[in-house]
Amino acid sequence: MKHIYNEKKKGAPVFVLLHGTGGTENDLVGLGELLNPEFNILSVRGNVQENGMNRFFKRHGEGKYDWEDLKFRGTELYEFIVEKSKEHDFKLEDVIFVGFSNGSNIAIQLMLEYPESFKRAALFAPLYPADIEKTQDFSHMDVFLSLGKGDPIVPESESERVINLFRDRGADVTTAWVNGHNLTQDVALEARNWLNETINNDA
Repeated sequence: MKHIYNEKKKGAPVFVLLHGTGGTENDLVGLGELLNPEFNILSVRGNVQENGMNRFFKRHGEGKYDWEDLKFRGTELYEFIVEKSKEHDFKLEDVIFVGFSNGSNIAIQLMLEYPESFKRAALFAPLYPADIEKTQDFSHMDVFLSLGKGDPIVPESESERVINLFRDRGADVTTAWVNGHNLTQDVALEARNWLNETINNDA
């Protein structure tokens, strides 16, 4: 998979940056730098094309996921992250997902499929339109969710579904709301404060 790996400090946490539809591996690097300039960065480009736009999995329309492809692409991305963890000598538990929109959605898929592997995520404008059995234990997870009021892509009821997806499984969830389907400077700073607090709580 096309990607960027920037190592800032050996042994530091690793941001896995996952762009939105039409993005590239360059899109969220600045956000990673803002969240913590000392953390390492693995930024990945989605392998799927939709009308010439990069995505992480196929869909049949807005909010209509190709669930079979999502599962396949989630496994593919997980195996890629595992491969990079061995190549660059980092632990999966040190991964922090940072996603926007489509990138947030595949991060949720990985957390549901491999709950024992990951501990933290900052997800902006997520959507996961499915009710699934609550078999996973997220009690070790800290999650920041940035959600949209008046989002034309994600209704507020779907944002609430994402919140409950994490809370019902025991995750420690922090929420912030923006207008529309956006990733603003203000909410990025809220995410930075959340991250600093959760890292300090682990120290």
